[in-house]
Amino acid sequence: MVTQRASEVEHRLARLAGRQHGVVTVEQLQALGINAATARQRARRGRLHRMHRGVYAVGHSRLSNEGRWMAAVLACGPGAAISHRSAAELWRLLTPRPHTVHVIVAGNSGRRQRPGIRLHRTATLTQPETTRRLGILVTMPARTLADLRDCATADELSRAHRQAEFFGYKVNLPNPKPIERSRNELERRFLRLCARRRLPRPEVNVRVLGYEVDFLWSHRCLIVETDGWEAHRGRTTFEHDRRRAAQLAAAGYEVLRFSWHQVTDHPQEVAAALRSRLISPLNTDLPADPAR
Repeated sequence: MVTQRASEVEHRLARLAGRQHGVVTVEQLQALGINAATARQRARRGRLHRMHRGVYAVGHSRLSNEGRWMAAVLACGPGAAISHRSAAELWRLLTPRPHTVHVIVAGNSGRRQRPGIRLHRTATLTQPETTRRLGILVTMPARTLADLRDCATADELSRAHRQAEFFGYKVNLPNPKPIERSRNELERRFLRLCARRRLPRPEVNVRVLGYEVDFLWSHRCLIVETDGWEAHRGRTTFEHDRRRAAQLAAAGYEVLRFSWHQVTDHPQEVAAALRSRLISPLNTDLPADPAR
């Protein structure tokens, strides 16, 4: 009978840990009939691993990102939610990386800071601003992007907004300033891409057939425009772009367009497209692409 009960406890513990990405709280252990003394004994035997005060990993301490986030939320108590940079990672707006987990709580609850957790207290967090993703309480994308401004770089903010748009999250927030000033920044990034990939440096912001183009390789009749979709919305702009493209093509120019996302996130593809047009048997003095 004792063995059967112990087996049932183990089964229930495994199911609970499975639902919570491998972590459980002391209170949950007690609800399963595992008291403090037994928990300490399990920890000594390597069956439980202390992640935070009152929170254990079951079986091993090599937690996934979801396990780290869940452990931090459980450590901070009821109502705590993943926020800021960590929430952006959970929503796939930014790439996860090992660092302090950001957690937000409503009000000034007096909860103490814990090692490995950056606790944010706020009086403005409301229930509709949080939800569960993968079983973890987290701030909604709109709140996440608003909070992210306090702890992210300009590049990270731009990336997060682009990803939110890609996934179709309803954020209802204006784009941050880094995106509004994207043209100059994007041009600088494109020039750095050319330099790093050892491509010929183009002429910048020159006029061709009365139109100003972003980049020109005149010896190849190649034009590159770097811009975001915001720059080409509206029927008037649409018609102007088509007329311009037709005139440039009639004059023998090839026009390539690259977006912010392509230049910043897929530089190897941009470089490959350029290299195929800038190198020919008549132009063999250019070195091979070091990234290929």
